Amino acid sequence: MTITRRKFLEHAGVFASGLLLTEPVSAMAHRDTAMSNAVLGPGELTPFVDALPLQPIAKSMGTRVNPEHPSEQIPYYKIAMREMHVKVHRDLPATRVWGFNDSSPGPVFETRSGEPLLVEWANELPLKHFLPIDYTLPGAEKSVPEVRSVVHLHGGRTPPDSDGYPEDWYVPGKSAVNFYPNQQDAATLFYHDHAMGINRLNVYAGLQGMFLIRDAVEDALNLPSGKYEVPLVIYDRFLRKDGQLEYPVSAIPGKPWVPEVFGNVVLVNGKAMPYLEVEPRKYRLRILNGSNARFYRLSFDNGHEFHMIGSDQGLLESPLTLRRLQLAPAERADVVVDFSKCAGKRMQLVSDSLQVMQFRVAAQGGADTSALPMKLRAVERIKETTAVKTRLLTLDEHLNLADQSMDMMLNNTPWHMPVTEKPVIDTTEIWEFVNLTEDTHPIHLHLVRFQILDRQRIDTNAFFDNRTVSFMGSVEPAKGSEAGWKDTVRADPGTLTRIIVPFKGYAGRYVWHCHLLEHEDNEMMRPYEILAAEPQKAGK
Repeated sequence: MTITRRKFLEHAGVFASGLLLTEPVSAMAHRDTAMSNAVLGPGELTPFVDALPLQPIAKSMGTRVNPEHPSEQIPYYKIAMREMHVKVHRDLPATRVWGFNDSSPGPVFETRSGEPLLVEWANELPLKHFLPIDYTLPGAEKSVPEVRSVVHLHGGRTPPDSDGYPEDWYVPGKSAVNFYPNQQDAATLFYHDHAMGINRLNVYAGLQGMFLIRDAVEDALNLPSGKYEVPLVIYDRFLRKDGQLEYPVSAIPGKPWVPEVFGNVVLVNGKAMPYLEVEPRKYRLRILNGSNARFYRLSFDNGHEFHMIGSDQGLLESPLTLRRLQLAPAERADVVVDFSKCAGKRMQLVSDSLQVMQFRVAAQGGADTSALPMKLRAVERIKETTAVKTRLLTLDEHLNLADQSMDMMLNNTPWHMPVTEKPVIDTTEIWEFVNLTEDTHPIHLHLVRFQILDRQRIDTNAFFDNRTVSFMGSVEPAKGSEAGWKDTVRADPGTLTRIIVPFKGYAGRYVWHCHLLEHEDNEMMRPYEILAAEPQKAGK
């Protein structure tokens, strides 16, 4: 018997309401009173009592041979995944989390375009997971080790054997060396766990961090820098009164997976609702939505405007003046905020009713010599006529009460089926995502950057009946914050979303997937393969 998604959530013990900010009931994972009382309730934590932490900068341990140019030596880093206990709030005991080296989120990589590096990611995690594994999910069966990891550089133009393929995981005591060429424009990237079947748990535990690439174009702009440039990794978590993480589970015996997870507290750089002391001048904020499933609509509580200068894959053509910014999981925003008119005041960064963090603006500060140029970087729009192929790809959900199951797929194809998307290196394709579900899905393609073309509503009933794309309403071209280079695109429900993708970099096998991590772990991920170009025949 096929049912609606809402009915499934009710059956599983999860109630959904809303489209982008789908929320569970406060006790979704806590059916008994004792468990419900263990979770922090609204307003129990005093906001803005902890200073915002700034993650350490990753330091190289020397040099090693460049695998692409053996005559060269390049920087080598060793970063260990470890369990640690950290204070996420003044009034809570230390929380058990996972992180990199001694930081959760992990250290920030400061890199430059065209300057490659090697990172040895060492798995020093415990042998047992502390979050609930669903052994019925593909890749998470009881026959595989409970704790395993593989790291993906999200947004990186990386060879396939260094990309963090979900099945290339390794266990505690093992490590993998990844090569990052950094042959790409300045951008805000991030790294995170990508292990098949438990990715959502590993990231929820803390396995993510920021990776910044810089270049000469960015240098010449004289943007705020040094202590006036602040990375912000924003994510929500369920916290218990004892300070420990709680990961919600369904009421279905043996199948703890739930479609989305939304926490009761927002953390920034590892602290719950922190504050940052700033001077009355311009600051550059590098913002990452590091949540499993929550979308943010960020604004200042006093209506203060700010300027977005970059998206996922680097700088926009010119600054975009905003009072509100929407970010799906895995999306990034490069933002300049001028606090000069707020001297001596306090202002909150909020997302609808959620308190994210506070800025405490000093009464005075030093001279501000930074700039906010009106021209940032040329972004040449890709002509649709350059595409050699157009692919129509569906986003699907299957709900069934008969066996109490739900799966989420791309193009109605399970993960383990043969590869069906095989673009050729150095060609351009248009990918059309037809979203037949009730959710907005942030779709991420590994290796490549792309441009969003447009969106248009469709008649989903007509598509279900005979795969007819019947458009409704007008075409909405990409604009504003989506007009630059992207690697993650929001595919709205009942909508056909088009992107145009130049497949540059490396031939080999990669993946594309929904970046709602609970969806990704339940088959909303597919491999794709970039084929090498056929050699030219003599005389051609």
